[in-house]
Parts: sequence; C-alpha cells; structure tokens
Amino acid sequence: MSDNRVYSYSAVLMGSPILLKLCSHDEAMASRVFQLIKRYEDLLTVNRAESQVMDINHAAGRHPVTVSRPVFQLIQCAKAASMVRDSAFNLAIGPLVKLWRIGFHGHSVPDAADIRARLALTRPQEVILDEATCSVFLQQPGMELDLGAIAKGYIADRVRDFLRQQQVEKALINLGGNVHTLGEWAIGLKKPFADAQALIGSLTVNGQSVVTSGTYERYFEQDGKRWHHILDPRSGYPLDNELDSVTVISADSLDGDIWTTLLFGLGVEKGCAALRQRQDIDAIFVNQKSRHYSLIAAAAAFCVAGQRLSGY
Repeated sequence: MSDNRVYSYSAVLMGSPILLKLCSHDEAMASRVFQLIKRYEDLLTVNRAESQVMDINHAAGRHPVTVSRPVFQLIQCAKAASMVRDSAFNLAIGPLVKLWRIGFHGHSVPDAADIRARLALTRPQEVILDEATCSVFLQQPGMELDLGAIAKGYIADRVRDFLRQQQVEKALINLGGNVHTLGEWAIGLKKPFADAQALIGSLTVNGQSVVTSGTYERYFEQDGKRWHHILDPRSGYPLDNELDSVTVISADSLDGDIWTTLLFGLGVEKGCAALRQRQDIDAIFVNQKSRHYSLIAAAAAFCVAGQRLSGY
C-alpha cells in the first residue's frame, strides 16, 4: 500500500520560519536541506557582522572585494533588475532599510533630510562589477548592498535543484513566503490584514514557485498612518499605491522575488501591461481598498470562494 502522507519539517533560518514538506519520512534529507539554506544565508546575510555581502559593504568607497561565483552572479542579477528604467527594485537600498528599521526595534518615520541623504547612497550604477575577478566595489563610502528582496528566491531555487538531484519527485519548501514546489500542490494565499489562517483563495501549481509580497508582512503605525517595509528607492518612502499584495507564479523563485517588487512599483495597470510581455510569469494583485483580485495570464488554477478566476 502506498504511503500518501505528507511529512513536515521546520526550522528558523534567515529570520523566518522555514517549512519543508516531503512525501516520505526522511529527517536526514530535511537536515541536509536546512544545512544548505544556512550555508547560503551565511554568504548573503546583512543582519550579521560577517558574510560575503557584508565584506563588500565594509569596503565601500575603499576597495573591491572578491566573492564566490554564486554570490557574484546573484549580485549581477540584482543589479540588472535594479537598472531597469524606473525600477522599484534596488540592490543598493541598504542605507534606507537601516534608516527605517521596519520590522526591527526602534523603527520610526525618519526626517526628510535623512532620507534624502541616504537616497544619494543608493545608486545601483555605482555598484561596480568585475566578472574577470568576481569582485564587487561600492563607489561611495556608506553604500550598502541589501539582497533581502532576492536572497530567499535564489536559495529556494538552490533547494529545488538539490532535491531534484536527490531524485525527490514531490516536495514543498516555504522560505518565509517564498514557496517552491516539486510535483503538484495547492497553495493558500493569505488575506491581507486578517487572521493568520484567513485566505483569499488557493492556487494549484506543479513544479512552480509562488512568491507573495505584501504590505501587511512588516509595518508600524505612526501619526495615524501605516508604514510598511516595501520601500520605494525612487522616493525613499514606502511604496504608496493601490496594492496590498502581489503574488507571482513562475518557474524560478528568483524571478518571483524580482517581479513582486517590480510589480509593486508599477501598480496594477502598468504591471499587467508589463506581464503581457512575459508569457512565463503569472501574477495576482490584491487591491488595497476594495480587496479586488486581479489575475493576469495565470496558467495555474486560482480559486476564490470556490470560483475560478480568468486572466485578462
């Protein structure tokens, strides 16, 4: 008789709860997955004094830093996304993230003058890459890389690759909101600013990534206004548009990370127009005021209250 049970394994890494689901009882496999995640976290984190990314930040304005090929390639990818015209993605946003401290103790709305000063340190074109030497140089003192908007997606893809190499046919990995799958799974989408178990609906995917970014994930309230963690590198303030959340369905979780940020910056209308040029990426937008759900080019089955929505 076949065993249809699903076995769940959990850990806390990258500051988030990590969940692995396998269709066999395999604690050794789960341990290897969590060790893999930790190795990449140790390379990419900016929340500790030492990592390859922090080595780059410490040397800002002084000298280039040679990094491993995987870290260099991820920074290359992050810079390319940052250089897209009017992009809301910015790998050099570290000074603003540290100024706002959203999700950390001591957060408050910074002075406008401080925001302007930090904006001057977030120009992605001043991140100088040398492919021949695998080196990265931040031209100005005070510049800081922050790969938080892309690291989980990259690591989720590496976990998927590892599980494939181990001939695992069905698995789910959830890295604090970055979900990647092997085989078919139903994925619930959280309802913004509601009870933790409240869902807007569910997605059925097969071997795809589902990445959701929402204003409800990390925020604080001050002066009667909610200030969320999705910062606009063009203004220095949290993005202010009609969206509560964006979910991206793609083959690679790295694309999901990049596109949730890009789409948040574009908003629904421009975001849908951009996605029509990408047949390999689907998205679900949740509108802030009416909680309206907009679905674009979705190959996955998305159900809200038992009804399937159609793309437009």
